[in-house]
Amino acid sequence: MMRERKNPLTKSFGYAFEGILTGIRQERNMKIHCVAIILVTAAGTLFQITAVEWCICLLLFALVAGLELVNTAVEAVVDLVTEEKKPLAKKAKDTAAGAVLFAAVISVFIGCIIFLPYVFELAEKIF
Repeated sequence: MMRERKNPLTKSFGYAFEGILTGIRQERNMKIHCVAIILVTAAGTLFQITAVEWCICLLLFALVAGLELVNTAVEAVVDLVTEEKKPLAKKAKDTAAGAVLFAAVISVFIGCIIFLPYVFELAEKIF
């Protein structure tokens, strides 16, 4: 039996980066997540958040963006398999979207826990 040769590691990374770029270019929600990542990064820089807070933010960036990419993949596979309205197709798409929403909402709560004390401190200095 002949073994298939795997793609070189560089090609594998290339495919992965292409997937990320495709998600950013073609998915509205991924663009929204990227804007949120930029805004949180700017706020973190402005407020000089701690290393632990940066780590939490980075993990949340990865979680939400990663789930959005998985959601996009699930939707694409479901659409590839069937054009008909099927309950299992709906379930797959809805639960994948729900995972993204859940992570995004929790990320907002955690963002408030991290950033509101800095905002209140700045407000006290200004007013």
